[in-house]
Amino acid sequence: MSMGGGNQTYVVEFILLGLSENPKVQILLFCIFLIIYFLSVFGNLLIIILIQIDSRLHTPMYFFLKNLSFADLCFSTSIVPQMLVHFLSKRKTISFIGCSIQIVVFLLAGCTECALLAVMSYDRYVAVCKPLHYSTIMTQRVCFQLAVVSWISGAFACSVDSAFTLCIPYRGQNVINHYFCEPPALLKLASADTYNAEMALFLVGVIILLAPVSLILVSYGNIISTVIRMQSREGRLKVFSTCGSHLTVVVLYYGSGIFAYMRPNSKTMSEKDKVVSVFYSVMTSMLNPIIYSLRNKDVKGALGKLVGRLCIVKGDGAEI
Repeated sequence: MSMGGGNQTYVVEFILLGLSENPKVQILLFCIFLIIYFLSVFGNLLIIILIQIDSRLHTPMYFFLKNLSFADLCFSTSIVPQMLVHFLSKRKTISFIGCSIQIVVFLLAGCTECALLAVMSYDRYVAVCKPLHYSTIMTQRVCFQLAVVSWISGAFACSVDSAFTLCIPYRGQNVINHYFCEPPALLKLASADTYNAEMALFLVGVIILLAPVSLILVSYGNIISTVIRMQSREGRLKVFSTCGSHLTVVVLYYGSGIFAYMRPNSKTMSEKDKVVSVFYSVMTSMLNPIIYSLRNKDVKGALGKLVGRLCIVKGDGAEI
């Protein structure tokens, strides 16, 4: 659908082609992504609740994890529910306003997550490499400031990318070969020159993708160097296991993000591009709670304590 303006016709809604046009495949994808979304929402909400109610988890690492879980909730919720609806719908449309809102929320949460992952790697670096100074470096005030800076940097990157993407006129063609409104896919439909917008996305990508991933690699490089010098074999294995899990998320999230935003823009959106975007837009929101928290002894203890409380309450209610 489009709206006339003089001799020009502006797009007021877009059609999303999604991941597949095969009805049977769409049903299968609906089931898969419904499970992924449920696990993502349940896992991230559980992490937020556990950190909020258990005083043992009121530490810098878990403070950042709570922020990461909230960003993940916003990230996945801005994309997956609409995907699920479109899997079961014949007409897969989204209004220009809806598309704009999706872009803003997606970019805000995604860019903030980039900054938070870098901050969390710095927190682990201080904990492992400077344990005696950890409490004096990672004070409550410093943690709050780092979290605020992460959200501000995400908001800045979001405002730049969304402004350059949405201020370009879109006339005539309105079919997006993607499963959500992502800037690189949307720019392919622009009715004006997109060079400035593409350069803006690239430069913001350098700041919000390459800079944090460089900090993460330096932090974990120092951590690994420190761990190698440890006398305890058990301690080395524990840290290596944790670092390996964290780096897996980093590779998935930043690798797929860099692939989407830091390479020359082509005229068409390939199936490979859409599959790659699934990793940073859907999968990492589900994996983060598992890798960063639910494998952790302290979180498991807090979960057991919460379950115990609920069982006691349920038992008292049954007696009454």
